[in-house]
Amino acid sequence: MTERISVVSGGVGAARFLRGLIDAVSDPAMIAAIVNTGDDCTLHGLSISPDLDTITYTLAGAIDPERGWGLVDESWRSMEALGRYEPVRPEGSAAAPRWFNLGDQDLATHFYRTARLDEGASLTEVSDEIRRAWKVPVSLIPMSDQTLATIVTILDDSIGGSETVQREVSFQDYFVRLHHDVGVKAVRFEGNAELSRSARTSLTEAETVVIAPSNPIVSIGPIRSLPGVDELLASRRDSVVAVSPIVGGAALKGPADRMMTDLGHEASAVGVAKLYAPIASALVIDPVDEHLAPQIEAAGMRCVVTPSIMSTPSIARSLALATLSAARPS
Repeated sequence: MTERISVVSGGVGAARFLRGLIDAVSDPAMIAAIVNTGDDCTLHGLSISPDLDTITYTLAGAIDPERGWGLVDESWRSMEALGRYEPVRPEGSAAAPRWFNLGDQDLATHFYRTARLDEGASLTEVSDEIRRAWKVPVSLIPMSDQTLATIVTILDDSIGGSETVQREVSFQDYFVRLHHDVGVKAVRFEGNAELSRSARTSLTEAETVVIAPSNPIVSIGPIRSLPGVDELLASRRDSVVAVSPIVGGAALKGPADRMMTDLGHEASAVGVAKLYAPIASALVIDPVDEHLAPQIEAAGMRCVVTPSIMSTPSIARSLALATLSAARPS
């Protein structure tokens, strides 16, 4: 199988799917992942791209298998040493935060990315250099070379009393600092970013486009928010297939199910189908949700049922093969 495949990707779920896809095709170089950068942030003066790094480390076989992010056998001495400065940090200063852990080895990636960007290289160029350094066989393409920030409106009851107020925070504040354990009222994307030229070429020229099992709101949503992306996918909808990240009414990792409920969507494969029906012709679901197939088809998508919990490499490979087949119905 040598067709070009473009995978619209978030972090952990997409990384695991891509690992199975590599095993399923004869030439991994024909695979390109269009990766969400709406999670990107700057901490300690360093440019951090969590989803790009998670995919890179996973496909390099270097990811920490327990956390699902960061590097295996990591150490944290730099983060521990920052604690020395907390007693002298002025009130209101954001210097030396420790709520976002950066491992000692992981820091090298951020040092390199930041230095290259400061030299004028694009994020697309730097991401390709990083994936080549890790000997990752597929192309990893940032969705954009400009900044797009995911902003989450949360329901905050931390001010005391019985009053709950709404306030906006960055995605990493919501996801990491607050442990995504607060209600969500809205999500918006801030910035004038455009789909990168490489990403547009991949989405246009690939024989098959897969929407990975990533959070539809904050992983796939930022990519879809870029001008022209939904129109591009809708124009080739018959060759676009999505994999549901919701299995049995719950997200396998992360807050996708709670976010969907908070934002008025059904936290199920049916809710995913309603979000993706305008841009994808088929949805791959797990057998636990097979009873939802008629509702998914009523939402306008073909339904393909196959094991989708990627607990072993063989299941991930079989899921990838079934997903590719879904894009080529007989």
